[in-house]
Amino acid sequence: MTRALIIIDIQQDYFPGGRHPLVGTDAAAAQASRLLAAWREHGDPVVHVQHIWDAPDAAFFQPGTPGVEIHPSVAPFADEALVTKENPNSFLETDLDERLRAIAPDELVVTGMMSSMCVDATVRAAADSGYTVTVAHDACAAPDLEFGGVVVPGAQVHAAFMAALDGSYATVASTEEIIALG
Repeated sequence: MTRALIIIDIQQDYFPGGRHPLVGTDAAAAQASRLLAAWREHGDPVVHVQHIWDAPDAAFFQPGTPGVEIHPSVAPFADEALVTKENPNSFLETDLDERLRAIAPDELVVTGMMSSMCVDATVRAAADSGYTVTVAHDACAAPDLEFGGVVVPGAQVHAAFMAALDGSYATVASTEEIIALG
């Protein structure tokens, strides 16, 4: 069975000191790093996704800034695929689907940031395209959000999105559970 690991937007701007810090990035990156190490050890395919926001008014992920760089804990090796994107959905206007079809994975394992935006959009698009998807919930992070004057803590945002994906668009599991399936 071929499982491809997709690591979405684990980039410096999402970490403390960055332009758009999320809640729980260090813990999520540590789990994503564990997944990446397991994939590398088994020689399974890995696709890194990097969001680049190339607009004069970009709030974060601007080209040429330290924040656009992939976090060192999950930095791609030279022989690993790197897809750059401009949209939340990693499939939209990229060659991600073409790369994955060439690999023909039985399953996609997704990790990354933000749970409530790029992870969600990518997982839904993958499932709609016929892929079997598993999300490593503890290897993802979300921001605090505000709606209608109510602040929703990042942990609750993350949990709500994982609950919405689980069983409908994906299987949601822990890093430990995913690694154990080897």
